[in-house]
Amino acid sequence: MKLSIIIPLYNEERYILEVLSKLSKIQFPDFVYNYEIIVVDDCSRDASFEKVAKFIKNRSYIKLLHHEVNKGKGAAVRTGIQAAGGDVFLIQDADLELAPCDIPVMLRAMKSRNVEFVNGSRYLNGMDRRRFQYRRYFFNKLFTNIAAILTQSKITDMACGYKLFHRNLYERIQLKEDRFSFETELIIKALRVKKENLTEVPVHYFARNGAQGKKLKSIDGVTIFWAIIKYGLLRMN
Repeated sequence: MKLSIIIPLYNEERYILEVLSKLSKIQFPDFVYNYEIIVVDDCSRDASFEKVAKFIKNRSYIKLLHHEVNKGKGAAVRTGIQAAGGDVFLIQDADLELAPCDIPVMLRAMKSRNVEFVNGSRYLNGMDRRRFQYRRYFFNKLFTNIAAILTQSKITDMACGYKLFHRNLYERIQLKEDRFSFETELIIKALRVKKENLTEVPVHYFARNGAQGKKLKSIDGVTIFWAIIKYGLLRMN
């Protein structure tokens, strides 16, 4: 298996090099024979692009792409996948809210459970985590429960940034959402392909707030809810 790690990057000069360093030190399972990291800078206004460009010199396994205008996380992920050569794709956020040490666990779950989609969950038992901001926690759980009902599936954390999925699955769905709602679109459309094709594993989570650089805004909640209606209730393509 070749793994492509896709990192959508926007204004994360403080954390991105530490993320790349942690990813470079991961001991992947034996069945992962090769991996690549594709960073897609979504027109950052800070020094994120320049720092990554300097870091990746003499590191041929890391590619750096750039959007001339800010398009959103979903658009950056699609750009990264288009340039990827892997059999499976993992979405890695450019901050440190999620811990790269969980990636081998997700890979082993995909292989041992014979599924094409592994969703990270911040709510399953077994992980220590900082306290969530209550409002964000409430709406994520509410939206996740609505999506679970509409898809008749058991999911606990629709909005978690860690999503591992096989190329075969990706090629059967067509992603259109450009911003944070793409995660909702991805998981609902994957469940529409085959409910038994998805599993969840607990992941570490270190929450940030707006002052610390959290990108998710209240308006994103509206677009996420609309994505649930479009792809879960109306079953739009």
